[in-house]
Formats: sequence, structure tokens, C-alpha cells
Amino acid sequence: MLKQIPNLITSLNLLCGCVAIFFAISGDLVTASYFVFTGIFFDFFDGLAARLLNAQSEVGLQLDSLADMITSGVAPAMVMVQLFSESLNGAPLVMTDLFVTEGWNVGWHQFIPFIGLLIAVGAAYRLAKFNVDTRQTTSFIGLPTPATALLVLSLPLILAFQWSALAEQFILNPYTLTGITLLGCVLMNAELPLFALKFKTWDLKTNAIRYVFLAICMLAIVLLKFIAIPVILGVYILLSLFWKPN
Repeated sequence: MLKQIPNLITSLNLLCGCVAIFFAISGDLVTASYFVFTGIFFDFFDGLAARLLNAQSEVGLQLDSLADMITSGVAPAMVMVQLFSESLNGAPLVMTDLFVTEGWNVGWHQFIPFIGLLIAVGAAYRLAKFNVDTRQTTSFIGLPTPATALLVLSLPLILAFQWSALAEQFILNPYTLTGITLLGCVLMNAELPLFALKFKTWDLKTNAIRYVFLAICMLAIVLLKFIAIPVILGVYILLSLFWKPN
């Protein structure tokens, strides 16, 4: 029974992703973001629980990827679609609004928000590669899907809780959103070595880079709140470039 605990935690991750998609489609991007954050929280602890209980399994590995696809792939993609819609139309996308009732005249510009779905495609390809890549047991090659999801989900939270005219002008810009979407897809699948927050021991010397990174994270969150998320991702990539994973 104890060996099923990691799979239960993974299932909670998947459930959070499904609920997040529901709220994203409904236009409530803040609540969607909260559920994605909660799902990523469960995603962090399912692997830890599996190691502590010695309950690693092939089923757990596949379930973890499926849950990540929903929570860190489809959910942020739907949020990005809605951000595109807000940038172009001033409101979240409603599927029935895609079509003009008189003759079903569909303009190409009405499908621009679907650019955000590339996040899901990039995440799927990254997860498929991860499952067959033996190099990623102690570190990552390419940005993990939860990190990309956090970047996307930080955008509606910044707009909701740290609004400024400059932030709105920058974020609700289709060119900005296109750039973030493409950058996320590229980083997820690039041959970019990144350290993982996986602690085999709590030894300070072995995990120095992880402790430094966590300290930077906490300081940035206190000082910058949700704006800290893109800053932290930038620091994560820069630290990885100057540090070779063990």
C-alpha cells in the first residue's frame, strides 16, 4: 500500500492540471495558475516519495509524464491562448466567438491565440525525449516542463497582483507572447545542460549550487513576488551554464 503513495501524489498533480484547464477555458487565469502551482508542488514530491519509499516503477514514470503533460503542458498552453486573446480582443477567448454567424466568415487573425498551443506541443516532445534519454537521471537537458509552465503562469499573476501600465503593455502584446511561447518551446528541447533540484544527500559541498539557488529563490520571491519567477528562471539557466552537474 505504501508503494502506491507516489502514484497517488502524481495523480493529484494530474487532477490539479485538469482543474486548471477548466478554469483557463473559463477565463479565470488566476485560479488556473494556482492549480498549476499546486500540481507542480505535487510533482516535486512524488519523486521524493518514490525514492524514500523505494517505490520507483515504470508505471510511476509513465504516469508522471502523463501528469506533467496535462499540468505543465496543456494547462499553461490554454492560459497562453487566453492571454493572446486578451491582448488582441481585450477578453478571454470564447470558442463560439471564432465564427461569424453570417456565412461563417472566419478571419485568419481569429486563430492567432492558438499560437499558445505550441507550448503543449513543445512540452510533449520534451517529455517524450526525457523518457528515453539516459543522460537525464541526475540533471536535465533542456528546460523542464514545470519551469516553462511557471514562466507562463507568472504572467496573469503579475497582471492581477502587480499591475502597472508598463507590465500590461509588455505582457498583453501578441509579439511578446509569441516570443515567450517560441522561447519556451526552444528551451525545453534545446541541448542545454541544467542542474536538477534532486538531493541525494544533504551534504553542503555536494549540493552547494542547489542551496545557493534556493536562497536566491527565497530572496527574489520576498522582494519581487510574482515578478521573481522569470528572474529565477534566468538565474537558473545562468547558474547552469557556469556549473557542470555532477
